[in-house]
Amino acid sequence: MTRTDQTAGEQPRRQALLEVLRTSDTPLGVTQLADRLRIHPNTVRFHLDALVRDALIDRRLEQPTGPGRPRTVYTPHPGMDRGGQRQYHLLAKILLGQLSTDPDAGGAAEAAGRTWGGHLVDQVAPTRQPGVAEATHRLTAMMTDLGFAPEPEGDPAERIRLRHCPFLELAEEYSSTLCPLHLGLMRGALTAIRAPITATSLEPFAERDACIAHLSPTRAHPPQTANRSA
Repeated sequence: MTRTDQTAGEQPRRQALLEVLRTSDTPLGVTQLADRLRIHPNTVRFHLDALVRDALIDRRLEQPTGPGRPRTVYTPHPGMDRGGQRQYHLLAKILLGQLSTDPDAGGAAEAAGRTWGGHLVDQVAPTRQPGVAEATHRLTAMMTDLGFAPEPEGDPAERIRLRHCPFLELAEEYSSTLCPLHLGLMRGALTAIRAPITATSLEPFAERDACIAHLSPTRAHPPQTANRSA
């Protein structure tokens, strides 16, 4: 049995413990929980420890009403249940659908990407400016962290192959909005680190297995040429 299978098998019992605690008017101890669920106290302790680690329940010592050691009791952690499914894909689809109704959806998406690109890239000290190689490295590091599997091509890099899209299904449906956002991420990152290059364009699905981002020197930093004697 794999660890994933084992964890999945433990979930019903932990959910049962949670339900008992949530429906109880008073905190409950291990023995009470074991009696109600008809399982061994050691099994109860194991699952309670996991629920405490996941911040789903709270553990505390109950003040004794007579002689003896204080009893450890458990209560559900206040707040909404953090278990269950997430629907982030649906949320992204709703937001992209709404954004795509904007007359300049691509421009709005790129502007949002620029803001986040400047925030996500590894910054450089304000007293210096990175060269082309360092700027490309910082850009590809950011895109790697985001899951794009970038491959710079050329020396210096003139384009970057993006071999994986972390939003592939959404990009196939909303490429006119999502792809400008990706381009904005790259432009924002390069602007934030004062790079001597910029991302000029992004070709969605330019190859069967990749999108292509094109890079070029900024106007303020034209490519250097070797000095030639007269």
